[in-house]
Formats: sequence, structure tokens, C-alpha cells
Amino acid sequence: MSKRDYYEVLGVPQGADESEVKKAYRRIAMKHHPDRNPDNPDAEEKFKEASEAYEVLSDDQKKAAYDRYGHEGVNAQANGGGGAGFSDIFGDVFGDIFGGQGRGGAARGSDLRYDLELSLEDAAQGTQTKIRVPTMVDCDPCDGSGARKGTSPISCDTCHGAGQIRRAQGFFSVQQTCPKCRGRGKIITDPCNKCYGRGQTEEQKTLSVKVPAGVDTGDRIRLSGEGEAGPGGGPAGDLYVQVVVKEHPIFQRDGANLYCEVPISFIDAALGGELEVPTLTGRVKLKVPPETQTGKLFRMRNKGVIPVRGGPQGDLLCRVVVETPIKLNSKQKQILKELQDSLDNDKHSPRKTSWFAGVKSFFDGFSA
Repeated sequence: MSKRDYYEVLGVPQGADESEVKKAYRRIAMKHHPDRNPDNPDAEEKFKEASEAYEVLSDDQKKAAYDRYGHEGVNAQANGGGGAGFSDIFGDVFGDIFGGQGRGGAARGSDLRYDLELSLEDAAQGTQTKIRVPTMVDCDPCDGSGARKGTSPISCDTCHGAGQIRRAQGFFSVQQTCPKCRGRGKIITDPCNKCYGRGQTEEQKTLSVKVPAGVDTGDRIRLSGEGEAGPGGGPAGDLYVQVVVKEHPIFQRDGANLYCEVPISFIDAALGGELEVPTLTGRVKLKVPPETQTGKLFRMRNKGVIPVRGGPQGDLLCRVVVETPIKLNSKQKQILKELQDSLDNDKHSPRKTSWFAGVKSFFDGFSA
């Protein structure tokens, strides 16, 4: 499969200078970076394609060869060695954005995840809380080098400190992690007694997390630099606090709206009345009109949640459930019997009358 033109990949004219090339690459790579597009192979391919184009067009010698001979000229030059590696380019362009490896620097530490359980009230109104997380930090005695105090790691004699080696395969040059130092570029001959050469130890640390109002299950709060320390003294990764909102005994949340069931007596449903219902900020009055049926939904404007990403405040929707009285005494039963005898089904229970009429018509159809 033939490759696309590198200028076309980055969307720049052939005479574009280094700053234009770099700006175009940053824009494309920011959009398609694998960290921002997990499980999206198409985005990963576009990111790799843009990175390859930038590697060539940002290097004067490679760019000159490409302008004159196209892709074959670049492949031939790569086979002969020389030029900056991909890791150098990645660090130069993205070191300030993703906290990645810069020129001559150590690898970035791993990102961590912490599941934070919150009540619905805290999630809706915001809160500040403290969490304790296990993390890998630089070893104190060796200062993260992995070598015993008073000694230092030596440069790897296989990759000469680069951490990677190049292997020529025909017209292609493949860059691989050095198998001897495993990409660190250094060898530890006298390991630290505390971390045994790893350069890191595990610790528990307490962090303060400010939770903005309106978060919901699945939202993440990023704590920059609070992940694992990078190997060999590299920059730390990030900690992502994943929000999990606990089930509430009264309310269910759907986006910005809240839902709840309000039980009412059949007397209140028939005659109407005024009830107190809870909200996240206190109690409010709910007017129930006469002849209210079970399942009726009442909307209370602006009593829901203000979304964390902006937008109008949601509503509270109260669904009334007519409750049948239980544990009646003989006098109460007699009163209800008298009430029943006084009612005309056609007039006072139209839905019941209509339903039974439909049932009768259904069975009459079988006998016809």
C-alpha cells in the first residue's frame, strides 16, 4: 500500500517552514493521540501517520531527500542511519502537553486510577475530600537511580546510553528497545539495598481532592503529577479520580434531572391537598389537585442538578403513588363499604368502567 504525501498528511504546503509543520503536527496529534482515543485503531493510525510525516518534514536533511526523491529517498537515508529518533520528536513536541519523555530524559511514570464513592448530595453540590492512595515514589537512599548510595549506574555498552537500538532490514530501519538495559540506557552494577535496583518504593500518600458541583458516575478528576514516579528519576504520571455516585434512598438521577416517588393516601388523592417533599436543598410544598391518579408526574422546576459541564439546572420529577390503607378496624371497613355503595362506577370510576367494557368486548369476540 502506497503512503500518502507527507505534506498532505499534515495539511501544509510544500514550502511550509518548521514552525508551520510543528503547529500542524501538534493540532493533528492532539486530536488523534491514543491517550485521548482509547480503543480507536483509526485514530492511532492517523497519529502514527502524522508522527512519521513530522519526523521527516522537521528534519532539514530528510525533508530535502523527501522533496527530491519522495518516500524512497527517506527510506534510503533511514537505512544509512542518522537523524533524530521518534522518541526525541515526541518529547520535543509533546513534553509540555502530555508530560512525556523529553530529549535525553527518563520515561514518564504510569497513570493511576482511584474510585471515589460520593453521596448524591456531595456529587450535586460539590465537596472537598481526602483520599489515601498507594503509589510508587523515588527511593530515598538512591534518589531514584537504583544504584547503592555512593555509586552510579553506568552507560549501557549495547545502546551506548540511548536506550534503543536500530536494526537494518533491507530498505527499512527498525528502532527497538535495548534488550540489555530495557530502554533505560544505563546498567546498575551495585543495586540499592532498599529498592534492589528498581529505583522506586511503594508508599501511601494522602491527597486532597476538590470535587466540582454536578459530577456524576463516570466523571474523572485529573490530579497532575500524582501518579507513579517515572523509572530512573523520570516525571510522575497522573492520578485519575473516577467518580462513583452511591445509590440514594429517595432520589434517582438521570442527567440533570432527579426522580422520586411520593406515596399519598387515597383520601389526599381524591380530595387534593398539600404535601411536603424533599429536595437536595431542603423541603418544598407540592400541591396535589383533587382526583389525582396514581402514577401522576409532577415537575418541580430547577430542583434538580446543575451539570458540571454547564447548562441549565435540571428538575425534580415527583411520581405520586396512591397508597391503599391497611390494618383497618371494623368501623373503618364499614365506612368504606358505605362509601363504595354510594359510588356510581360510570361516574366515579370511568377508567374501571371502560376497562371492563373492553374485557367484555374481547371475550365476546371469542364466542362470536
